[in-house]
Amino acid sequence: MRSLARLALALTLTFAAAAAAFAFDASEKEEIGKVVREYLIQHPEVLYEAQKEWNRRQEAKAAESRTAALSTFMQRLDKTSPHAVFGDPRGDVTLVEFFDYNCGYCRHAVKDIDALIAADPKLRIVLVELPVIRQESLGAAQVSIAAGRTAPDKFRAFHDKLLSGQTLATKARALAVAKEVGIDQAKLDAALASPDIQNILLESKKLADDLGVEATPTFVVGDQIVPNTSDVVPDLQGRIAALRTCGKAEC
Repeated sequence: MRSLARLALALTLTFAAAAAAFAFDASEKEEIGKVVREYLIQHPEVLYEAQKEWNRRQEAKAAESRTAALSTFMQRLDKTSPHAVFGDPRGDVTLVEFFDYNCGYCRHAVKDIDALIAADPKLRIVLVELPVIRQESLGAAQVSIAAGRTAPDKFRAFHDKLLSGQTLATKARALAVAKEVGIDQAKLDAALASPDIQNILLESKKLADDLGVEATPTFVVGDQIVPNTSDVVPDLQGRIAALRTCGKAEC
């Protein structure tokens, strides 16, 4: 109801502005206001129609913003990635997974990622840290990015071990896991000290906000954002096949 009231006010102000533009006197403006009010009372459906059109335009505008943000992001990832990459680093299709180390569903999604890679040797998977589950996830994400930069050959072992753990994924736990899998601690500390780590996380959070991504895991393939479901593997495989066929995730 509040949105309808605001819309009615906007319509009234619009007519009032038009009246002012034609330099009507005070009595004429008052009469125009009465006509507008009477019309809206007699035809209240106009408000609903206008509200529906307003919503449609707002949704279209938001969709355009999401498409632009997604296109820019995917183009950048096609050239290089500040995040870890699984599968073929030079694969012809890039799949993105937004994940959080304290996300139970992300833990289960590991087998889905493995299934996709096993079935598609040309697939490139980019893992984007999105620490949204718990405050402690931020520290784990920072170590994750640093580990990927410091020891890409050991990152998969680090990733799987930290994600599969039954304890809370914190910065301290992530550092311990990095040590367990043989990542050089001095190099890791140096990477963590770089402001790039925080910048990468801020960019990822902004991108997620622009795309409307609020949960993990969430996947991106081509021009489509795909939430996690029980049948996400065949869903993603179908979109990947479409992308190769027509250049879009849905032909």
